[in-house]
Amino acid sequence: MKKITTYIVDAFTDEPFKGNPAGVCLVDEALDPELMLAIASELGLSETAFVQPGLSPGQFTIRYFSPKMEIPLCGHATLAASKVLFERHPETRHIQFETIQKISLPIDREGDLIVMTFPQYSTRSAEAAPALLRALGVEHILNAEYNEETNIVLLEINNSEDLQALTPDYSGLVQAHSGINGVLVTTLSQQADYDFESRYFWPWSGTNEDPVTGGTHTFLAPYWAARLNKRKMRSFQCSERTGSMELELISNNQLLIKSTARIIFRGELSL
Repeated sequence: MKKITTYIVDAFTDEPFKGNPAGVCLVDEALDPELMLAIASELGLSETAFVQPGLSPGQFTIRYFSPKMEIPLCGHATLAASKVLFERHPETRHIQFETIQKISLPIDREGDLIVMTFPQYSTRSAEAAPALLRALGVEHILNAEYNEETNIVLLEINNSEDLQALTPDYSGLVQAHSGINGVLVTTLSQQADYDFESRYFWPWSGTNEDPVTGGTHTFLAPYWAARLNKRKMRSFQCSERTGSMELELISNNQLLIKSTARIIFRGELSL
């Protein structure tokens, strides 16, 4: 019987049952993608990360699966996996992941903060179909953009009260648009501690709503940096569970995502 050490970690928070829960499975060898998808479906979390040691100390490969499909890049599952590895190796201050797309993700520990270096992506102007807006419950948008790398539509709306009040029709969302992974709705924050807020809906490729989404900030951070003329910002995801992160654009193609995570479960999968 094969056993896989498995964790559940609440990412982008320092409180249990807040932030975004991710599964983390530590494997000694590569697993079949169908098995990883089955494990992710069994755990039922928005993503599960499968982490395998690389050729050198501190280097690991990482793959991410939602209950529906493999996801090329996931922020909260990377944060969760980093938390697990730093807890298991308390003397370690730096690790590095490599994704299925061969993206290198350097990770550093700074006290209680975990600092992830992620790629930075751009967006282009897009059309927002009326049926998509109706399914979201959005009456008016300020802007619509599209990010190719993540296959996500970004919609900017007028205020955070409307953002928090959204109750999408998820069946209507899937029927309104095909061929995308999700839709991100964002607005300026009216909270003194934050620059902007967002919510992410992805019934096409994962769960209905992702509580806190690091991967969307690969294009959301530069989007707001251009509007606010800032390189350092704080983001709040106003889902039911809520979560936050610090962001810093460090070059034209990289950004830092800083936050915390909380391990809430450790066990073994028996296969």
